[in-house]
Amino acid sequence: MEQQQPEPSGAAAVSLRGVRKTYGDVVAVDRVSLDVGDGEFFAMLGPSGSGKTTTLRMIAGFELPTEGEVLLNGADVSRLPPYQRDVNTVFQDYALFPHMSVGENVGYGLMVRRVGKGERKTRVGEALEMVRLSGYEARKPSELSGGQRQRVALARALVNRPKLLLLDEPLGALDLKLREEMQIELKAIQKDVGITFLFVTHDQDEALTLSDRLAVFNGGRIEQVGSPAEVYENPATAFVAGFVGTSNLLTGDAARAIAGAEGTFTVRPEKIHLADPGEEPTAGQCAINGTVREVVYLGVNTRYIVSLDGGGELVVVQQNQATSSMQALAARGRQVRLIWDREHNRTVAATGSTIEWEEISA
Repeated sequence: MEQQQPEPSGAAAVSLRGVRKTYGDVVAVDRVSLDVGDGEFFAMLGPSGSGKTTTLRMIAGFELPTEGEVLLNGADVSRLPPYQRDVNTVFQDYALFPHMSVGENVGYGLMVRRVGKGERKTRVGEALEMVRLSGYEARKPSELSGGQRQRVALARALVNRPKLLLLDEPLGALDLKLREEMQIELKAIQKDVGITFLFVTHDQDEALTLSDRLAVFNGGRIEQVGSPAEVYENPATAFVAGFVGTSNLLTGDAARAIAGAEGTFTVRPEKIHLADPGEEPTAGQCAINGTVREVVYLGVNTRYIVSLDGGGELVVVQQNQATSSMQALAARGRQVRLIWDREHNRTVAATGSTIEWEEISA
């Protein structure tokens, strides 16, 4: 059964209607329907092979759907080639011409379209100003950092003033620190230019940081669409709970012991308090005893893997506000009691099912 997707707040810049893509017997995208609002920063998130990049390529026109329709601003473009769509794409490898200057790279598309030299210079300057690279026109790509090359590729895509910008893992080649800096830059640029950004990534933190809304892909289908907070706090399926951030999934005896309910439930690791064995929960809290099996010290926080006395495991994440690495690591093998507010429990469906999220109230 196809999941009902939340509508975007404004007019749809992109609409997919039952889009399917097959390669022989392989189904890459399986009847995806989606609306992306005008001016949204929308992320398509999923692991490798989930169908997100194939969906992007069908929107761009690099692939044609086997079934279904791709609409841009209400017009069916399903069979149109890329150059007839008001869309530009930024790729992970930037695809800059090494023998051309920054200005020539950015203005190349305008030159192909026979835009006059004067207007071309003006628009190149405006595009470079948008990405905070004014004055770099004469430099070659080899003289730039990875982040600067990424911004040149972005300027080249923006200079044609498309209504929709597609970004296929554009930050994937950058190191962690630069990638985090560029996430902030990219979001600021999108707000400045005000056009629709459709962003493909496998990085959950990146999707949560950048997007107004996001779609979680798995096995060629969309499992959930919503704001970052909605998807993180109220995952619709076990896959979403496990893929978007770190989550605990419990079922069977462990679920019955903790929540007093059948089925599968999830609770986020940061919601759980690591307490002494004798500490009693208050009304409205869950509690269970266990032993710290492993400790992973991560600087800002520590991840504790706790083997439960009744079977199963829970992961607990706590900030190291007043905890040193030695204190954190000393917890290995310690008996503990895990306590959290019952309102943080969420029931989840099996992958691909449609559910309404709910708190476990038993």
